[in-house]
Amino acid sequence: MNTTTKNAPLATRTRVVLLAGVRSLGLSLWMLPVAVLCSTLTLVSISLVPIGIGVFTTPPLLGAVRKFADVRRRLAAQWYGIRIPSAYQPIPQNATPWTRTSTLLRDPAVWRDLRWLQVDMTAGYVTALLPALLLLYPLEGFAVAAGLWRPLSRFGGYWYGFVHVTGQGSALAAGALAAALLLLTPFAPRLLTAHFRLTRAVLGASQAELAERVRVLTETRRDAVDTSAAELRRIERDLHDGAQARLVAMGMDLGTVEMLLDKDPAKARQLLAQARQSSADALTELRDLVRGIHPPVLAERGLGDAVRALALRLPLATEVSVELPGRADAPVESAAYFAVSELLTNAVKHSGADRIWVDVHHAEGMLRITVTDNGKGGAMAGAGSGLSGIERRLGTFDGVLAVSSPAGGPTMVTMEIPCALS
Repeated sequence: MNTTTKNAPLATRTRVVLLAGVRSLGLSLWMLPVAVLCSTLTLVSISLVPIGIGVFTTPPLLGAVRKFADVRRRLAAQWYGIRIPSAYQPIPQNATPWTRTSTLLRDPAVWRDLRWLQVDMTAGYVTALLPALLLLYPLEGFAVAAGLWRPLSRFGGYWYGFVHVTGQGSALAAGALAAALLLLTPFAPRLLTAHFRLTRAVLGASQAELAERVRVLTETRRDAVDTSAAELRRIERDLHDGAQARLVAMGMDLGTVEMLLDKDPAKARQLLAQARQSSADALTELRDLVRGIHPPVLAERGLGDAVRALALRLPLATEVSVELPGRADAPVESAAYFAVSELLTNAVKHSGADRIWVDVHHAEGMLRITVTDNGKGGAMAGAGSGLSGIERRLGTFDGVLAVSSPAGGPTMVTMEIPCALS
């Protein structure tokens, strides 16, 4: 209890203590069987990974453990304001079972969850149950003193704590002990708080993991800034060498036309036609430049229609499936669009495929995009490849990229970006 609770009226303090007891009882009733079941099944499943069976059972079981841990995090925050940080590595849903399993087993947060299950079944269970016992055990002592000892005496007496109840006198002694224990009930909220602090100590991400998370996010943000600077330089170069040069030439032609109107009308008409063509070329270059910055169809119609427009311009047969009930934030849509654009360009240039499939949908707070081709395979997301650039682009938004591209194909690239849709 904090100072505010200590200084609160008796009714308020009683309500706080009773609420802690109810929470303690409810928590202890379900946490032990769930922890034992999750721990047993998960450890058995991990042991079966080498023979292949565990590859299919481990990811869903570890997902269940994570949900169980997230429930405890939520209760700790809602009941006592104890924040338990987590730092799970994101995993694309459409990754292969081997990829998902290996990624999960390399995640320190997963092993921390498994260690927490062992603590939760022992010390964690005791600290969760004690607040309820502080409230219920004195009630049992009062019941014994009130006469419950009589039916129990048929079995050679009854032990209440260290008091052996065999008659009314010893029953009253048990009632006195219950009254003394009742004085300890105000500590019930503190014991439940201790349970969640123990949970935080075992389940919470370590400072080293959080620091590593910050480092990764810092790098991805730096990459985003560098990419933006490079994009600005490209735009400046394209404007200077393209549209600006054509507009300057068009201005010079119009100046010459002005001088030749009376002297040489035929030559003036020729220069006017040349200026008209220069203006058309400049307009085309400006449109291409704008499309490269942020395609109008993306701004007006959203990611789904923008990806469909990309597919229509490809020389290969492309099927696009879109299930988006709303729109993501503009920066997320832009990152996803250009990532898909680069993947489609790579598939056309390097895969040798004759068919491409694109799937775009949103589920469980994730924008998931899968680009698949039936080409020769062999794509890798190593340093220097186009895929690594896409990975950095997605990393700006905590997104991930997974590549499945065995020799001989097919190639499947899955992207995930956490986001909410409007």
